[in-house]
Amino acid sequence: MNRPLKITIFICIALLILVALKKIHFGADWRTANRSSANIAPKPEEYKDAVVQIYSARTFSWRGLFAVHTWIATKSKNADYYTVYQIVGWRQFWKLPVLSIEQDIPDRYWFNQPPTILKSFYGQPAAELIPKIETAAESYPYKGQYIVWPGPNSNTFTAYIARKVPELNLALPPIAIGKDFLGNHTFFAKAPSNTGFQFSLFGVFGILLAREEGLEINIIGLVIGINPLKLAIALPCIGELAG
Repeated sequence: MNRPLKITIFICIALLILVALKKIHFGADWRTANRSSANIAPKPEEYKDAVVQIYSARTFSWRGLFAVHTWIATKSKNADYYTVYQIVGWRQFWKLPVLSIEQDIPDRYWFNQPPTILKSFYGQPAAELIPKIETAAESYPYKGQYIVWPGPNSNTFTAYIARKVPELNLALPPIAIGKDFLGNHTFFAKAPSNTGFQFSLFGVFGILLAREEGLEINIIGLVIGINPLKLAIALPCIGELAG
């Protein structure tokens, strides 16, 4: 059995597993899909200190078989609201910038998909990160451009912020398709975690080697990898499996 056929069979099995586990909601209507709080973020009225959190959730409908959507939420000290930074692709249909920076619920379900916290910072470390995140978001070069695959998309934005703010030390999920899109004229960069480096050809093919992410090989946006420090492997559609 040749390698392309093996990969195809594996992906089909992975997709069937995700469907069987009811990870994906094919029949969802975005107008009525759950966008309520998952109640996993500190409530501003109860926690007065600064907060920075990075979230991920499976993307909407069939795209959730392959990828997650990521976003960043911040709360300044004594603030009674969170600011959410994310890329929302549908905004371009209304001639709006796809980069959304708004007061919002930080831990919303992403259209029926429950959010997962990738990283959290509290107190003084969070307070020091917030202005750096604000500055990095202002410099994001694709505010008016969104391409589902291979990018720039929501994960391209989060990875960009992570590279600009190394203190985040953020390793994005291997199924954050778009995180490896470096632009049309950049082929080498630091890994999002800033603990290694990567080569990427328009986000379609590349290789990443870093302490936090381990070794990742990107083939048409699907990542296969191994992380010896975490005793984990990365698989397309499924993501990271730790031992």
